[in-house]
Amino acid sequence: QVRLVESGGGLVHTGGSLRLSCTASGFTFSTTAMKWYRQAPGKEREFVAHITGILNNTYYRDSVKGRFTISRDNTKNTVYLQMNDLKPEDTAVYYCTANGVDAWGQGTQVTVSS
Repeated sequence: QVRLVESGGGLVHTGGSLRLSCTASGFTFSTTAMKWYRQAPGKEREFVAHITGILNNTYYRDSVKGRFTISRDNTKNTVYLQMNDLKPEDTAVYYCTANGVDAWGQGTQVTVSS
C-alpha cells in the first residue's frame, strides 16, 4: 500500500525559510520520480518541483526557481523541499506525490505572513 506523509509546514514571516519532508512507502522509492504540488485556498493544485529517480534531475515552476530546492534521500525514502525567501503567495497546503502512483499525502500547511 502506497503511503506518503508530509511534514515541516508552519507559519513564517516574509523572507523566512521552511524545509518540508515527505516520507514514502509501498513502492520502489529510489527509482521513482517525486513531485511537490501546492494548493492555495480557492485555487487549483499546482506543480511546484520535481526530482527524477537515479539521476536526480530537478525541475521547478518559474515562480519558485532560485528560492526552492527539491532533494531526496533514498536511504530514508524521503523527499525534501527547502523553501527560502518565502513570500505570502507561497501560502498553500503542500503535497508530495510519486510519478506513476495514484496517491497523495495529507499535505502540510505553509503560511507566510506579510
